[in-house]
Amino acid sequence: MSLYQSAPMSLHTNLAGRLRNTSLPKSHGLLPVFEAVVNSIQSLEEADRLSTGQITLGIVRNPQQQMHSGKEAEQETINGFIITDNGVGFNDANMTSFETLDSDHKIDKGCRGIGRLMWLKAFDLAKVDSTFHQNGNFYQRQFSFSAQNGVQSEPVADVSDKTARTVLTLDGFDKTYYSSCRKTASAIAEALLEHCLWYFVRNPTIPCIVVKDGSETISLSTIFDQCMHSKATSVPVKIKEHSFELTHIKFRAGVNKNHSMFLCAAGRVVKEEFISKKVPGLFGTISDDDGKFTYACYVTSPYLDEHVRSERTAFNIPEKIDDLTSDIEVSLSEIRDTVVSKTKEYLSEYLQENMKAGKERVDAFVAHKAPRYRSIISHMNASELTVDPGISDKDLELHLHKQYFEVESALLEEGHEIMNPVVESNFEEYQNRLSDYLQKANDFKQSDLANYVSHRRTIIDLLEKNIEQLDNGKYAREDLIHQLIMPMQKDSTQTPLDACNLWLIDERLAFHDYLASDKPLTSMPITGSESGKEPDLCALNVCDNPILVSDKKSLPLASITVVEIKRPMRNDAKSGEEKDPIEQALNYLDRVREGQTKTATGKLIPNSRDIPGFCYIICDLTPTVVQRCRIFDLTPTHDHMGYFGYSKSYSAFIEVISYNQLVQSAKERNKAFFDKLGLPTT
Repeated sequence: MSLYQSAPMSLHTNLAGRLRNTSLPKSHGLLPVFEAVVNSIQSLEEADRLSTGQITLGIVRNPQQQMHSGKEAEQETINGFIITDNGVGFNDANMTSFETLDSDHKIDKGCRGIGRLMWLKAFDLAKVDSTFHQNGNFYQRQFSFSAQNGVQSEPVADVSDKTARTVLTLDGFDKTYYSSCRKTASAIAEALLEHCLWYFVRNPTIPCIVVKDGSETISLSTIFDQCMHSKATSVPVKIKEHSFELTHIKFRAGVNKNHSMFLCAAGRVVKEEFISKKVPGLFGTISDDDGKFTYACYVTSPYLDEHVRSERTAFNIPEKIDDLTSDIEVSLSEIRDTVVSKTKEYLSEYLQENMKAGKERVDAFVAHKAPRYRSIISHMNASELTVDPGISDKDLELHLHKQYFEVESALLEEGHEIMNPVVESNFEEYQNRLSDYLQKANDFKQSDLANYVSHRRTIIDLLEKNIEQLDNGKYAREDLIHQLIMPMQKDSTQTPLDACNLWLIDERLAFHDYLASDKPLTSMPITGSESGKEPDLCALNVCDNPILVSDKKSLPLASITVVEIKRPMRNDAKSGEEKDPIEQALNYLDRVREGQTKTATGKLIPNSRDIPGFCYIICDLTPTVVQRCRIFDLTPTHDHMGYFGYSKSYSAFIEVISYNQLVQSAKERNKAFFDKLGLPTT
């Protein structure tokens, strides 16, 4: 005889604690309302009256607010919802199920028995008034449900009204959930249809479901008819040992939908994913013989029903599966890959034009704006080169750069394997692999060169734009041009060479020992100048900021270069350092020499007064500038776009370069490279 007698186990439920442990994301505030509508559909199924079923979702808004400042107040906020149906109602069996958390009363329909908890996550109070038929009579059951008081029921009463009817009122919409939900009747109706779409697609008979907001009434059947482009098509698929069903749906264009995959459980949408970027050519709207449409794939399976979370906001399915369960379990990535594959098959004939247009967009962008990818594009994944023709240049550049990086990473990995080979059984095969690798590496070198050349093209375009007259009749400040040549208030210890564009003036300026831009002479290690005029140089205006270069580390073969930049079309040059750019550049040169010129490492250069100087003045040849050139006895260039000469007293070569000449010369020096890449030179 056993020492213990078996007895029914009694477990007490703490409703407040159960609610606390129930999850409802803030973005899913309408989910309890939509689930209540699904309950009404199931109630009509149970009563076998789907064809005559009536479901109304009423929106309850706060009372009209007062008028302010002669303008109407914003749309009234939503305080709650009223869901009415003529289903089977809250008979004794359904009431017992309602009072039992995690009930399995409707488990065959995918119900988890926690739907009423969702009500109290988003609303303060739920009230039910249900007239139902039972044992040959009609009864009325009324009760309320709240977190504080649980279920509070009125006595069940006989009624003379022989009409089944249930009214659920959800009152006190939580502000946090309300702030993240849709507000208008049309938006709520569309979201409800999306949630219940599976019933419309699969069932030949669907009850009349309407959303009512004051005097506005919206029929879900009407929206469904307006949205559907053609009849849905379902296909069964197997993923490992599990059965799935994919339903392809075409929505009419203009219903503000994205091309998406919907994972469903128990007839409801649980998870949506956009798949446009995963299917080549699936962007914008696509067309068939009946017009334009957007695409959706609805995925159902007993596997999804079994693995949906109790709140139906997500699945307990990992993104990827480890090796231990890889033969049994299905991952989200496997489901997604299957959907993408079947979508490609289903839409193949419709995507050809989009794919062609997307490929042409990439080809045109590479040919005219991003030639660096030309030699690499053949190594990229072809499916990644079919883009939305409407993609911006910026996004397309980012997309191509990502593909470039992936190809480069694969090349580096391949290089390590090839350059450190194991004992090869087939030398000829190894030679072929090595040859292929070297060809790819060569393509990348061409890409780097193309990037360098196209960068020069861009800089020339920016320079040309900055020297044009502005809409207000004025011209750009010289600091904008200065920044193109080299960042201001920096020196060569702070700025990498590839951040400078000294080649605009002279390619030889790249070979320097020290370079400073917009820096006071006292801060430069190449001079110890302490002349009385130095404060003026330390406090120069933007229009008087020099670029100083001392090149050639070998002693004493050194040279000093001063570049002076003036505002386009400036026409106030006259005698004196403050107004004459030529005199100003020569005086800068003198001060560096007087401070006993040193190398960048601090070694004194002997006879610094004799160091040859080069002065470049970048400005437009306005009348006053031309006059100063003549006074310094400078010679016009053959194209009359500049002046040059030599000053014996300053031991300096002087070149005055107009902005037109600066642009034209840069174009001519780089023309051969631009032509090779197919870049315009005019």
